[in-house]
Amino acid sequence: MLYFISSSQNPAFNLATEEYLLKHYEEDVFFLYRNSPSLIIGKHQNALAEINLEKTEKEQILVFRRLSGGGTVFHDEGNLNYCFIKKGEKGKLVNFQKYSQPIIDTLKKLNVNAKFEGKSDLTINGKKFSGNACHVFKNKVMQHGTMLFASDLDRLNQLLKVNPLKFKDRGVRSIRSKVTNISEYISSPLSLDEFTKLIIEEVKLSFTEAKEFKLSKSDRTEIKDLMSEKYENWDWNYGYSPNYDFEKLTNFPGGSILQINMKIKKGTIKKIDLDGNCIHLETISTFEKELLELNHEKQSVLKLLNSVNLDLYFKNMSANQLISAFF
Repeated sequence: MLYFISSSQNPAFNLATEEYLLKHYEEDVFFLYRNSPSLIIGKHQNALAEINLEKTEKEQILVFRRLSGGGTVFHDEGNLNYCFIKKGEKGKLVNFQKYSQPIIDTLKKLNVNAKFEGKSDLTINGKKFSGNACHVFKNKVMQHGTMLFASDLDRLNQLLKVNPLKFKDRGVRSIRSKVTNISEYISSPLSLDEFTKLIIEEVKLSFTEAKEFKLSKSDRTEIKDLMSEKYENWDWNYGYSPNYDFEKLTNFPGGSILQINMKIKKGTIKKIDLDGNCIHLETISTFEKELLELNHEKQSVLKLLNSVNLDLYFKNMSANQLISAFF
């Protein structure tokens, strides 16, 4: 087994690294990484249905879709992520408890009563500090998970608050759990860097053949290509969301009301109906046609709103007012 600690805190780079090593390396791999503040959604989730869009935009938090399933997680510099990539026998590849055991063993040596609970969670005193997910590729499995060490839990909760009534889809919904930081249960001062080294030492005990490894220049080039093609791309991070219906009633100051019903397929507006006391009934269908085939994405919709004469379709409504109704 090869092991290393990523030198990058770029979420797109680390997610692309996972996929690249899974699909292009024959050796088993274990690595640890930290990401700058970001939201990481599961492969089969509706991105907009999982996040507090207003909060993420205000704080400039980027959203990335990972290769594995499961729910949305918040990453920051106080969260350590691990990834196992292992070959095995088809049908017996997925084993959340096996690959999270080095994490539990490390914590037990620190006198922290960590447990594996449910399908894939790691907990301390019933509170979750690690969520795990996996992806199977041919005869290999990639299992990765979070380790909340000293994360900003208030920020985590705020960024993941969303109104689920706006979305109707078959996407996987995140299950919210009470969470905690590992650092709260460690009696002696321990930095995240020191904790990272302890995890590596435990993995070396569990996999005695483990050897330290570094990405080559060609590895990095291919990973960066995958970043730009996929993990930095709106089509993957948002457009890959399952088809969904969006329904929202907005009450504006002054008594104006706008009801929006949309059908979104592959991130694109395929059908839209606008209703309310702020529209011109005789012309609104023309505006609805303008919206068709646009990405359900703020910049795309705002660009259209700013390019047309809104007075033809709406009564005393600005582009900045209207954009809030579409998300």
